Amino acid sequence: MVTAARNQRRFITDEERVAAEEQVRELQTDVDYETKEYTVELIVHKYLDGKDDDTNELFVPTYQRDFVWSTERQSKFIESVMLGLPIPYIFTASLEYEIGSDLGRIEIVDGSQRVRTLAAFVSGNLILDGLEKLSRLNGFRFSDIELSRQRKFNRRPIRVVELSEKATESVRRDIFERINTGSDELKAMEKRKGIYTGPFYDFIAQCAALPLFNEVCPISYRKQRREEAEEMVLRYFAYADRYEQFSHSVRNFLDGYLKEHQNDFDREALSRQFVSMLTFVRDYFPFGFRKSSANSSVPRVRFEAISVGVTLALQAEPNLTGSKQDITDWLGSIEFMNHTVSDASNSRPKVKARIEFVRDKLLGA
Repeated sequence: MVTAARNQRRFITDEERVAAEEQVRELQTDVDYETKEYTVELIVHKYLDGKDDDTNELFVPTYQRDFVWSTERQSKFIESVMLGLPIPYIFTASLEYEIGSDLGRIEIVDGSQRVRTLAAFVSGNLILDGLEKLSRLNGFRFSDIELSRQRKFNRRPIRVVELSEKATESVRRDIFERINTGSDELKAMEKRKGIYTGPFYDFIAQCAALPLFNEVCPISYRKQRREEAEEMVLRYFAYADRYEQFSHSVRNFLDGYLKEHQNDFDREALSRQFVSMLTFVRDYFPFGFRKSSANSSVPRVRFEAISVGVTLALQAEPNLTGSKQDITDWLGSIEFMNHTVSDASNSRPKVKARIEFVRDKLLGA
């Protein structure tokens, strides 16, 4: 009710318009800044020189988070720099001190993970791993690459926005918050849509749009906008094809499967398989993939277990039928609940166990 009321257009009076303008003028922050280009070498030097005794020119303030980037994410960033891809601006602020005590230090407002990654790599503390484009650099330290490439990497320009001394601590914190919370981080499937676009992704999207899929596996409008339906369908095809080869990382497993099948897949066979599975679920599972008629969403692990389990059973017995009562009984069992209680249960034995539990129950094993 509140949201609807807020979205309704209303008449704005002249007094309200003037008051709003006064508020903008009152709160508007007049902060000078300069946009500069520093080389990687200079940034690393400014950060590392004096870091141990907290006298380094470029430093990380206490309100910044710890160094949390994984080795894979650090490596990806180094790869981007090495390839000359666009890098987000680093925001810094020149701090104001009394004359005589001014060391000219610069606070990192946003970009500490990037700065620390550059320092870790150049100083030899980062071993590259998980690279796909520059795959031959996996296992390399900075000192392992050609001297000419080291020098070229060190000369790479990084754009820096430096705020003037007028930027108070509250302003700097406000900028940090707005940069880091101004937009939602992309979901994994949203990233795949941009990276692995092609015939197979288009096919997955078409499957996700089928009325039969939406009938047995309802997904909220909010989640649909974040590619949740496509995520479900990709999980189905990947697990149905090679669940026994799954390792602990769902993201890597799905990325690899989507990349491998971008232009190489049997559209007709996969379409028949998907529709047959959905039809069986519609005909024999009392609430489709949902737990009950009161539930409006479907947990991923439940969807994976049922969808792939049904497919394996149909592959073993193409003319398989089911009993709604029997299915209702084991769907409500403690054993099935334990198999599908948490999306964190993504080890190979647990994935295999929950899928094969459904298969075996349907086959009467």
